[in-house]
Amino acid sequence: MFYVFNLKKMVFNFTLLFALAAILIGSNYVANYTIEASASEKRLLPIYSVETPDKAVAITFDCAWGADDIDDIISTLTENDVYATFFAVGDWVKKYPDAVQKLSEAGMEIGNHSYAHAHVNKLSFEDNVKDMQNCNALIEEIIDGKVRFYRGPYGEYNNTVIKAVENLNMKVIQWDIDTLDYTGKTPEEMCKRIKAKIRNGSIILMHNDTKYTASGLQQVIDTIKGEGYEIVPLHALIYDDNYEINHEGRQFKK
Repeated sequence: MFYVFNLKKMVFNFTLLFALAAILIGSNYVANYTIEASASEKRLLPIYSVETPDKAVAITFDCAWGADDIDDIISTLTENDVYATFFAVGDWVKKYPDAVQKLSEAGMEIGNHSYAHAHVNKLSFEDNVKDMQNCNALIEEIIDGKVRFYRGPYGEYNNTVIKAVENLNMKVIQWDIDTLDYTGKTPEEMCKRIKAKIRNGSIILMHNDTKYTASGLQQVIDTIKGEGYEIVPLHALIYDDNYEINHEGRQFKK
């Protein structure tokens, strides 16, 4: 009886261990599969610059703070026959609708810079879409047309963000030249950065409501044109279709 009892106990223990092992192996497989599936997903990239035979570049402004310098910026741009693209935060649009109206009437493009300048990489696909739609709705109440371009706050993006943007038929725009105007760079320092990095298809990042952007904009424009480049709005630089984006975010025509 003692032998039979222990034999049954051994069989029970062996069965239990086998079942646990099977569960662990299965769990490990699922975990590994999930990791491999995630790792195999192609990393999506925004447009940092454009491959073009033309000596053309775009100036873009992020608008998230004040608007006191908008009139001066518009004046300098129009006097030089330059059309730029302004990425506006929804909260900024709500606070300064007249500034958006002035920019649009001056022929400037208005892009989406999120609704409230949140960390969009932390948002779900659905929340990103809602955030972008809310910002677009505010802008499109003012401008005559649809919003075509998006730039994430803090330059953030991931596959979820890019898929949300594409779902709304927009393109994600970054930059390959940062003037660092928001850090208080002087016009001379901004121009030095531009001259060191400018090339065909460059996208230049600036901000309104900084210490020297408005007052130094003429010098920036003179520097770009002095290097032989034409300044165009994004829609004249970006390819709408039949393109690919390489590992450094440069857009190529297929």
